[in-house]
Amino acid sequence: MHFIHQKGRHGGKYQAKNARQGTLCMILYFCNNYTLPTNMQIQYYGQSCFKITTKPAGRATEDVVFFIDPFGKELGIRPPQGQADVVFVSHDHFDHNNVNAIKGEPVIIDTPGEYAVKGINVVGIDSFHDNEEGAKKGRSTIFILEAEELKICHLGDLGCDLNGKQLEEIDGVDILFIPVGGEHTIEGKKATELVRKIEPAIVIPMHYKVAGSTAEIEDESKFCTEMGNCPKEKIAKLNIKKKDLEGKTMEVILMDHEA
Repeated sequence: MHFIHQKGRHGGKYQAKNARQGTLCMILYFCNNYTLPTNMQIQYYGQSCFKITTKPAGRATEDVVFFIDPFGKELGIRPPQGQADVVFVSHDHFDHNNVNAIKGEPVIIDTPGEYAVKGINVVGIDSFHDNEEGAKKGRSTIFILEAEELKICHLGDLGCDLNGKQLEEIDGVDILFIPVGGEHTIEGKKATELVRKIEPAIVIPMHYKVAGSTAEIEDESKFCTEMGNCPKEKIAKLNIKKKDLEGKTMEVILMDHEA
């Protein structure tokens, strides 16, 4: 931005006045074009279900709320509830597709593709639910979302290794949600191998056995043994912004679904 100083018999006065006006213009420009950094909030409900509250791109001030993979009561633990703007469904199984549990009129995204919704950029990547190219359990969608300068990736019910193209899409992810319970997805050892290929700043394991769940899968202990850096305590919610990730590499965060 350029400011022109008037010159004349009272040049000093004109310059002082214009300097004040210029400073005011700069302040107004800054206030109208700068958004204070906010925290993305992440809450875990169990299985592969998360509620994420974030701010959209641009000048909008209202929160955007989205759920990923809401499950039904058949799973034995309390299903997610609340209103949402967007619901993501990785695949059409009862423990991932209970969109009716979510109130409001959310946009439902349940297929691969590229989307821009509520100020959030989304890429859905096709993947397999098993290690036989979907022959046994079908397909599952990996979702990559970008909001508040954060790139997050939810691997859905991934049942096999990732190929080069998928890894290229996921490259640079800040927060990785990865299944670790085995049986219906990859297990702890394979999950650890993928984490080390992807190298996210933060890793949040999911789709493992929790208290009260009827899912016949392993708990997170095998994954934690393989990773070697799991914390002793689980947290209720994660509040995070881009600046918080400085210096972090593959830091594991365990989340409490009962909080």
